[in-house]
Amino acid sequence: MTLLRDQELSAAFDHASPAYDRLVAVNPGYHSHLRRSARRLGLPDGGAGLRLLDLGCGTGASTSALLSAAPHAEIVAVDASAGMLERALAKRWPRNVSFVHSPVEELAEAGVTGPFDAAFAAYLFHNVTDTDRPLSAVRSLLAPGGRLGVHEYTLSGRSMDLAVWNAVCRGVLIPVGGLTGDAGLYRHLWRSVVEFDSVRAFRDRVGRAGFRDVRVLPMPGWQTGIVHTVVGCVPDAGDGLR
Repeated sequence: MTLLRDQELSAAFDHASPAYDRLVAVNPGYHSHLRRSARRLGLPDGGAGLRLLDLGCGTGASTSALLSAAPHAEIVAVDASAGMLERALAKRWPRNVSFVHSPVEELAEAGVTGPFDAAFAAYLFHNVTDTDRPLSAVRSLLAPGGRLGVHEYTLSGRSMDLAVWNAVCRGVLIPVGGLTGDAGLYRHLWRSVVEFDSVRAFRDRVGRAGFRDVRVLPMPGWQTGIVHTVVGCVPDAGDGLR
């Protein structure tokens, strides 16, 4: 199948947005795993005095995870899908959280400028046409010492993990998506993950984008070997975030 990209993918997410939260709710650990990845950013003092960027925020699940890890930070959450953002904005948020409709590569045009102290990206990079462009854009927005946390479908390379992913998508995700007329989006999700970087390749890609101390951390449960946290930082961090 041909993968959905750019405006076509945003339109598919727009269509799927009304049922999206209900669908991910059947994924054991979905929200707790996001919170685990957000905590792995290691933000001090509940984020007090920090400015954070949530990339590909969708309906706000990753934003909520970042807020739980840094309740006192300023959080700017962005997404390219107007429908997903509409669902996010319908929820209650504290005043330190704001939302912006924009692809990652066009944040400057949307009025989002750095520096940020950290960026969090959940399930974003396997959905973009050119992975290096948003990585470069994020790198340019982070202050020296700024941290990057990526929560992503990055297969381990083991045949068993690929088999589990295929079974979950074919047996659950695509059929359930078909009930709401969104099977095409979830077929895209299945194939986009299969064709995306392995976790080692993505770790190396993040390093080539200018991040140092890049580490890979696993997820528990059925997503072991399928979803990972990848963390790194901008060079010349000194002793603190600022």
